[in-house]
Amino acid sequence: MDRHLKAIGHAGPRILIHADLGRVEWRDSLPSCQRLAEGIGWDLVIVRRQAGDLLHRWNGRWANNVARYAALECVQVIVPWSTPSMRFCTSEMKTRIIASALAKRFPDRPILNITGIRRQESANRRGKPVSAIDTNLTTRNREVFVWNPIIEWPIEQVWRTISEAGLTHEAYAVYGSTRVSCVFCIMSSIGDLRAAASCPENHEIYRAMVDLEARSTFAFQGNRWLADTAPHLLDADMRRAVTRARLAAHERMQLEAWLPRHLLYVKGWPTSVPSHEDAELLASIRRRVSTLLGIDADYLTGPAVRERYRDLIAAKPERIAVP
Repeated sequence: MDRHLKAIGHAGPRILIHADLGRVEWRDSLPSCQRLAEGIGWDLVIVRRQAGDLLHRWNGRWANNVARYAALECVQVIVPWSTPSMRFCTSEMKTRIIASALAKRFPDRPILNITGIRRQESANRRGKPVSAIDTNLTTRNREVFVWNPIIEWPIEQVWRTISEAGLTHEAYAVYGSTRVSCVFCIMSSIGDLRAAASCPENHEIYRAMVDLEARSTFAFQGNRWLADTAPHLLDADMRRAVTRARLAAHERMQLEAWLPRHLLYVKGWPTSVPSHEDAELLASIRRRVSTLLGIDADYLTGPAVRERYRDLIAAKPERIAVP
C-alpha cells in the first residue's frame, strides 16, 4: 500500500493502527507493527480497550454470567468465551476501538480504512467487496470507505511480500504457526494452538485461560478443551480441576437438555410465567447446576421461580398478562 500510494501521488496523512489485546497477544506482535511502521515511515497508533484486555473481558463476562444465572436473568449458564458466531473479541476489542480512534483523529476528513482480508481465507470473506462505504463511521461531514486491496491475493503472494520486507513474525519463523491473531484464538487449529503453547512466553496466559475453563466448565473452543493442548504445562491441582470441570460440563449439558424449548431464551424473554410443572422442573435443574458450578443462586423452588418471572415481566416496558 505504501508503494501504491506513493505511485499515485497520495499526499494525505497515513497511519497504521494496532489494537493491542493485552496478555493474549504474541510477544512479537507489537514489535512487528513497530518494525513495519519504521520501515515505511508511517506513524503507528496503538489503541486499547480502557476497561481491560481480552482476558479481563472473558473473566468479567464469566462473573456477569454467573450473577445473571444466580438472579434468574437467564435459564442456561452462558459461555464466557468469544465464539465464531459471537466474536466480541473482534467487534469490541478491535473494530470499535479502531473506529473510535479514527473518528477522533480525523473528525471532518474523508477516511480510507485499509484492511488485509482475502477471499481465500474463508467462505464469508469470498463474498466481501473490494471496497464499500463504512456506514458505522460515515457522517454528514465525513465519508469513510473500507478498502480491501489484497482481497484477491493468494497466500503465496502474502508470504513472499512479508519475507521480502524482512517482517516475518516470530510466530511463523520460530514456532511454526500458520496464522497470527491472539496467542490462543477461538479460530485456531490444533496445530496453531500447540505452536503457541511451545513458546515459553505464552505459558502464563495458557494457564490463566485453562483456569477459566476449569472454573466455568466451558471448553475454549466448543468441544475442544485448551487444557488438552499442553497438559504438561499444568500442575497436578489444575489437571484435577480440569477433570472435575469436564465431568461437571457433561452433567450441566445433560441437565439443561431437559429444559422445555418454550422456556429457552427468545427475544423479549420472558414471554410468560411458566406453569407449576415447568417451574418445578426449572427449579430442580437450577439447584443441581448451581451445586455443580458452585453458584450461590436464588429462586430454587417452583413458587420462587414463578414469582421471579412475574417480577421480570412486570419490569418490562410492555407488560404481558400474568396468569
